[in-house]
Amino acid sequence: MVSREVRESDYLQVITVLNEWWDGRQMADMLPRLFFKHFKHTSFIAEENGQIIGFLIGFISQTYLEQAYIHFIGIHPEHRGTGIGKKLYNKFFEIVKEKGCKSVHLVTSPINQNSIAYHLKMGFKMEKSEINNDGIWIHIGYDGPKEDRVLFTKKI
Repeated sequence: MVSREVRESDYLQVITVLNEWWDGRQMADMLPRLFFKHFKHTSFIAEENGQIIGFLIGFISQTYLEQAYIHFIGIHPEHRGTGIGKKLYNKFFEIVKEKGCKSVHLVTSPINQNSIAYHLKMGFKMEKSEINNDGIWIHIGYDGPKEDRVLFTKKI
């Protein structure tokens, strides 16, 4: 596996597999081309034999300069559990830490139990909220009506 910064030309290849990698969930609208154009230095592609098998899209907050944010990560279903995600996260942590960040933030959906478990395993902590559903802190309406989210933070 080779990892590298994203290129704008990667967008089409990623966006065409995105919904498939999420078992048919409509996720493509959440990842516009602008991330591939404007956040190249903090977003990464994992390739094997010239094929994209994973990606991480992240950036440093312009408002909170000591915070970085991971907007999207995806690993090809056949390559999950092989350490690709961890390598992409560690590369992101290294880059943003060099740029002065002290924490990394992200959100996921409460229905995405795999994502929640993975981020807890990676050392992220859930940000507390008004609702605790069996140990999962849910921020009701975080991204709009009926768009609840689980917020995570990791000190780096």
